[in-house]
Amino acid sequence: MDSSRKVNSLYPIQEPLFPRKRSRENLDRFIPDRESMDIGYANAVLTERRTGKENPVESSASSVAYQKLLAETLNMNRRILTFKSKPPAPIEPIPRALLSPPSHKAKSRPRRHISQTAEKILDAPDLSDDFYLNLLDWGSNNILAIALESTVYLWNASNSSTSELVTVSDDDGPVTSISWAADGRHIAIGLNNSCVELWDSISVKLLRKLKGHHERVGSLAWNKEILTTGSRDGNIINNDVRVRSHIVQTFLGHQEEVCGLKWSASGQQLASGGNDNLVFIWDRSVASPNAHWLHRLQDHTSAVKALAWCPFQANLLASGGGGGDDTIKFWNAHTGSCLNSVNTGSQVCALLWNSHERELLSSHGFTENQLILWKYPSMVRLAELSGHTSRVLYMTQSPDGFTVASAGDETLRLWNVFGIPEVAKSAPKQSLLPFSPRYYCIR
Repeated sequence: MDSSRKVNSLYPIQEPLFPRKRSRENLDRFIPDRESMDIGYANAVLTERRTGKENPVESSASSVAYQKLLAETLNMNRRILTFKSKPPAPIEPIPRALLSPPSHKAKSRPRRHISQTAEKILDAPDLSDDFYLNLLDWGSNNILAIALESTVYLWNASNSSTSELVTVSDDDGPVTSISWAADGRHIAIGLNNSCVELWDSISVKLLRKLKGHHERVGSLAWNKEILTTGSRDGNIINNDVRVRSHIVQTFLGHQEEVCGLKWSASGQQLASGGNDNLVFIWDRSVASPNAHWLHRLQDHTSAVKALAWCPFQANLLASGGGGGDDTIKFWNAHTGSCLNSVNTGSQVCALLWNSHERELLSSHGFTENQLILWKYPSMVRLAELSGHTSRVLYMTQSPDGFTVASAGDETLRLWNVFGIPEVAKSAPKQSLLPFSPRYYCIR
């Protein structure tokens, strides 16, 4: 048997698994048009050229002329290979600019400058040095309220003017807590005599008194029309200020003084801290007049006054422990689990989240009496602000979220720790006074 036939029988031609598309875009070679080809002529020319190459023979001028005339007469000026259509234009390669990385790097965000000194210092004589009180608050009207002994003063941050709102009697005072309502007009004032007063800051009139506690009211928190009050009697009361019978709900859980209250942004959950080293999370949706807590958090080893709900993660709560505890703890408000605990090295008095960046500001007592700016969630220290000579018990934030006010050592200090508003950045600094005093007395 012929060997070639044997090979063909053993290895028949296989059909392709996938039929080849015959579109012009998928052609990988070109097939000549045999009908327009002269095979005999091509063979003769190729054979003649091969013989000439191997055996070169000099050709005379008469033979060259003869070959040219013969080609013209017999129409022999034809292409050996012809195609039915022109081959497609070659695909342009990918531009080199796209293959190579860009020569310039993307501009990184410039690092924010954090001033280490206070922008303004105001004198606050007779400011109480009591860890369990809350005597400073900044309203949506850009007016800062501070309680000095039995008097509440209002400092307008827009024009630096100061006014006195009220001085309570010695029998009722001193003032133990203050808190602005969301409208920036009405303000609640907690007193040492267990009463809470509601004032209109524009008309400077007392609107009503709320009673229900048995000892001083050291913490206040608004949730729309509900004013929540915390007392040294351990009770937390929800007061609806629109109705005569204002007590609508009571939270029972703390065994000692309630010194911290904060409502979540949604208004559905309330966080409370007390001198019993406990943090409670309460659910407003519970319809019972005496509501039971959602979570009872007992990881702190000292009184908890500092509480702050995270503005960019709704279920995240930060709490700070007093002297001997010195930690900032982060809680999942849904599960009640502790996500992280950071030892700050000193008493934690107040906490504020930066609403523009993922940062947390803490104020401290013994021994450094400083403010610390933390990067969240790494908790790397970005800056430490010093200047207070005693513990920084009170801290609040401006309505635009950039400026922070801290109070301690009978001074009130303003810090641009969270940045500078865009309007303020473009406006040149102007001095309205020939001399800029270091202290502005607000009493």
